Amino acid sequence: MSTLVSSAPGSLDHSRGRFSNSADGLRDIAQDMLAYARQRGASAACADVSEGFGQAVTVRHGEVETIEYNRDKGLSITVYIGQQRGNASTSDFSPQAVRDTVDAALSIARYTAQDDCSGLPDADMLARDCPDLDLYHPWDLPVDDAIELARRCEQAALDADKRIGNSEGATVNVHEAQFVHANSLGFIGGYPTSRHSLSCAVIAGKDDAMERDYWYSVARDAGDLLDAQQVGRIAAQRTVRRLNARQLETMQVPVLFEAPVASSLLGHFTGAVSGGSLYRKSSFLLDQLDKPVFAPHINIEDIPDIRKGLASSPFDDEGVRVQRRAMVEDGLLRGYFLGSYSARKLGMRTTGNAGGNHNLILKASGGRPGEQEGGGLDFAGLLRQMGRGLLVTELLGSGVNAVTGDYSRGAAGFWVEHGEIQYPVQEITIAGNLKDMYRNIVAAGSDILVQGSRQCGSILVEGMTVAGR
Repeated sequence: MSTLVSSAPGSLDHSRGRFSNSADGLRDIAQDMLAYARQRGASAACADVSEGFGQAVTVRHGEVETIEYNRDKGLSITVYIGQQRGNASTSDFSPQAVRDTVDAALSIARYTAQDDCSGLPDADMLARDCPDLDLYHPWDLPVDDAIELARRCEQAALDADKRIGNSEGATVNVHEAQFVHANSLGFIGGYPTSRHSLSCAVIAGKDDAMERDYWYSVARDAGDLLDAQQVGRIAAQRTVRRLNARQLETMQVPVLFEAPVASSLLGHFTGAVSGGSLYRKSSFLLDQLDKPVFAPHINIEDIPDIRKGLASSPFDDEGVRVQRRAMVEDGLLRGYFLGSYSARKLGMRTTGNAGGNHNLILKASGGRPGEQEGGGLDFAGLLRQMGRGLLVTELLGSGVNAVTGDYSRGAAGFWVEHGEIQYPVQEITIAGNLKDMYRNIVAAGSDILVQGSRQCGSILVEGMTVAGR
């Protein structure tokens, strides 16, 4: 079989001249690695070649604090000698370094135990084409313009409220990369990507009553970023509202996870239904396929083909074709996240998730799958539905047991009465078990926030323990 996939011509045209190596140059390196691996006795092999560059400018109190440039490149080769596997990598693209890296991988493979689940993906699972998902948008941002953008962002935060007395600065990030993945089954594919961001963090109050918060915007296309002043104002508003925080008594109440922290609940779900956790039997959702794991009005979909999506891709890390999948349907677990190795360990087939989830989106029933708007209540509606309880806006620590699902996190946020925020709270702990928390989701909001690969609105959970003084 011979499969060649690549980006649409437009993406490649835009990337020409932006990188040290051409896309064809990366392909040649990958193919040379595979050819040399076969020559040296590998029964199968796959290669990854990538490069990227970035610029980060931070301004603090109107003055330039840091200007950083980075330019990275790397290649790796995984070889198989029967069912023995070896891997090696380098950042040196010279022909001799490439050959030395392949030889190192082969040497490792010869001393590795056989594993009947190792190997390349099944040939019929490989992607046959590469649709243009609009993932590459170069940002020609001179450093002086980046400095000015960061200054405007920070100044908007400082001007937003007189209680803002200090700043940790505003940062503008530009990042572009390109890669090629190839294997000895004939697959070769790759494309350029971009990811740009703008962030700001400020401090309000004084002495022992200081509070800090931040906000950021991230997008493939700089034109999709929030306005710099808006990022600064949001950072200021989020900081000021935390002043004069109180503690709470220990109680059991509903907890509303604000969208920026609610996505962490999706992260725990992803880990629990990923192949590595499942075949190692280290998941609190073991053997739950087609069983109810969420409240019956909750749906979660993995969507790899959203244009400009932060986790969109036409194929996974092994070159396997991807597809939209309902992970949770009316509360029922419908699928796992599997690469080829974990799938074989479980007696299943890869789901095209080598490398993890794509754009994972949670919605309440009523939203149409694949859209970025939620089907639930807006944020104010969620507060009204909760009535009395805790709004969590920050999570601290990492007290989550992936095997049992036991959940205990430090938190900060706001106390809510009669559906309205009353005052900020801090130095509290929220506790429960993720299995119960998922089934006790009362509502999921329409305020879906897109800041990464796991996207959801605010999530209201019934009956959690809030431990205070």
